Amino acid sequence: MTLLTHAIDAEGDGPLQSGQPLTVHTTAVLLAFGADPELADPDGRTPMDMANHYGHDLAVNLLQAHISRRAADNR
Repeated sequence: MTLLTHAIDAEGDGPLQSGQPLTVHTTAVLLAFGADPELADPDGRTPMDMANHYGHDLAVNLLQAHISRRAADNR
């Protein structure tokens, strides 16, 4: 599991167990410091896969924004 995938897992699973709202703070910090939003873990799961698994729309939107920004920067 990558650090970014783990963060999304914790952000998605924690609220399911505690009833607290979803957050995206850890994911945002990792992305701001250069975490690769498309890097798959050893099992082939990407951060987007994990966000979709939990229905974590905040993380999905943040990941999409970073992926789009990276694609635009690479043109």
